[in-house]
Amino acid sequence: MRVLIVDDHLIVASGCRALFADDPGIHILEASDADSGERAFVDEQPDVCVIDINLPGVSGFELTRRILARDAAARIIMFSMNDDPIFAARAIEAGVKGYVSKSGDPFHLVEAIREVSQGGSWLPPALARSIAFAGPSFANSPLAKLTPREIEILRLLGAGKSLTEIAWQIQVSYKTIANTSSIMRQKLGVRTSAELVRLAIESSLS
Repeated sequence: MRVLIVDDHLIVASGCRALFADDPGIHILEASDADSGERAFVDEQPDVCVIDINLPGVSGFELTRRILARDAAARIIMFSMNDDPIFAARAIEAGVKGYVSKSGDPFHLVEAIREVSQGGSWLPPALARSIAFAGPSFANSPLAKLTPREIEILRLLGAGKSLTEIAWQIQVSYKTIANTSSIMRQKLGVRTSAELVRLAIESSLS
């Protein structure tokens, strides 16, 4: 089985290699950002992709969109330091088959890769319960009002990108980004892009 790890931290890739060191049936491939991850997916055709949300440049949400646009059957696991159930729910909405927290048990990743490679889906039990029983706190979170694409735009705004730069990075027109930004302000009840940036920072998106 070929597993593509897309993460810009070398220690993460090294840790993944260590987890599967005794399994000759697992071949680990590596990429450090969305562009190299997309190229590796096309060139290597991995069985499973493990993608960090917080990649340099565009995020794991955008890379997930690009990969699924190429192959709707791609098996993707999102890997993140953020165990907020909203991020996991949005990742599932984006099309991933698993979500693993970097702060959890390392063998959760092993379990997730094996389950997803066989066509299943996987969430850490505690996170699955959090999503199932999130209740009003989930609905009241600003991020719960946004789609995965809108979260990506908010993250890039928080990183200091202009609307023109965001349009180029996520491969859409400036008009689309401007319209989406306006819709996001309405959803979140803010009036300016500066307020969107502040919200991105407060939400640990940047």
